[in-house]
Amino acid sequence: MNGLDWTVLIGYFGVMIAIGLWSHKRVDNVSDFFTAGGRMPWWLSGISHHMSGYSAVMFTGYAGIAYTYGVTSFVTWSLPIAIGIFIGAKLFAPRLNRLRSKLHVASPLEYLKTRYNLKTQQALAWSGMLLKIVDVGAKWAAIATLLSVFTGISLNQGILITGVITGVYCTIGGLWADALTELGQFIIQLFAGLAMLFAVMSELDGFSTLWTVWDEPQLQGHAEPTAGPYTVTFLLAFLFIKTFEYNGGMWNQAQRYMATANAREATRSARLSALLWLVWPLVLFFPMWCAPLLVKSDKPDASDSYALMTEQLLPHGLLGLVIVGFFSHTMAMCSSDANAIAAVFTRDIAPVLSRKARGWSERAALLAARWSTIAFLALSMAVATQVDSPAFKDIITVVIKWVAGLMGPIAIPFMLGLLRPFRKSGPTAALTSWAAGLVAFFLLNYEIDGTARTDVALQYQVSVPLAISLVLYIVIGLIKPEDTPERDAVIARINSDEDEGGDGGGGRGRGAGGGAV
Repeated sequence: MNGLDWTVLIGYFGVMIAIGLWSHKRVDNVSDFFTAGGRMPWWLSGISHHMSGYSAVMFTGYAGIAYTYGVTSFVTWSLPIAIGIFIGAKLFAPRLNRLRSKLHVASPLEYLKTRYNLKTQQALAWSGMLLKIVDVGAKWAAIATLLSVFTGISLNQGILITGVITGVYCTIGGLWADALTELGQFIIQLFAGLAMLFAVMSELDGFSTLWTVWDEPQLQGHAEPTAGPYTVTFLLAFLFIKTFEYNGGMWNQAQRYMATANAREATRSARLSALLWLVWPLVLFFPMWCAPLLVKSDKPDASDSYALMTEQLLPHGLLGLVIVGFFSHTMAMCSSDANAIAAVFTRDIAPVLSRKARGWSERAALLAARWSTIAFLALSMAVATQVDSPAFKDIITVVIKWVAGLMGPIAIPFMLGLLRPFRKSGPTAALTSWAAGLVAFFLLNYEIDGTARTDVALQYQVSVPLAISLVLYIVIGLIKPEDTPERDAVIARINSDEDEGGDGGGGRGRGAGGGAV
């Protein structure tokens, strides 16, 4: 990097902070901070949903998969996500929106207290929050790894820089700042991604590279849709997992649907996000597929291949723009996760821990939301410094195995609890399925002494916990139905297709923590 690249990078950070300061004027209470008061346009929600779904791990961990196996990086990752979101556009998006517009909640998990009971709500809240600290920590480590390649600064310095900048704008402006910065980040990534695509094609055979590159000896077998550990079984398992995860199992994604004016707008938002997941990753992945022809990776997992290729092919200025693109994805996901976790802590956990929190004024609740955001970011940054330790192994292990394997048991009671066919599944089904899924994950991934297991295929390590949770949730609901008039009433409101069109302020004026249902 030279002075021009640093100017681009510092200018980007400045714009992100400026957006946060501007968004501050739109935040009056916790509803504005966590769900944009239900006033977010569907197209902004859709772009935000897309951008908050992936991070610099794509340019490190998935770049390594693309370098090693080729097209399977798209087929077994972004393609199933696109399909899963499209499925959820009608199944989950409108129902998640009605949590805000009809039940007037500001946190995705607030409805669980009435849908099940307090114990279920707290179990899902605490386990999901702890998982997200580790998940976001891996993403800080991913962007810091890239930053170290370009600038030579240490991993911890990179984590500190990106974490502090992200903390400033998302703490000041809440979900509005997240969405607007994600829009800016998408535009930056659009130019950066196209610049890298054209640079690679120019270095090889021009436009014809799109079809001639597959004849190169170094890329033999790289056009196969599945390869290595990423088999057809893994693909189906990943589709199964991501349908839950990207439709609300990752709470930050649920917030995007809740932020739109009504259920119809939430559906349009989901369809836009699905389309972006189908098309845009192809632009980003193609240079990664060509990387073996242009650079030799220095790392066993090839996670540095994209960064090396960028340094080799792009002139200064454009190099800075691509680096900004790396930052944009990570900061988008981490800031949105921070907002979601702050919502869950402020609205669902704090009122249980503290009697004072139950009577917070709007001002006090908003202050608590901001401090919760800062605390989450600080904890995840601390975890990021340990992401390469034996407990976590490496970045891609945390993101693929831990998140995919543990998200399912947390997401099943939350997501299926929205649907009328599962109304008989109550707190017993929810807690049992959650606990059994978590136990299954650790038994499949670790020995009794804590060492990692190597005798279980990756697709089973990540999919079996969710499958166990799903089966138990359904079966226990049938054996021990726990539907009550109160629970049925909540489900009926979530599933009602009568939309309060344009209810932009459904959650406004409810600053005190918890219990809005």
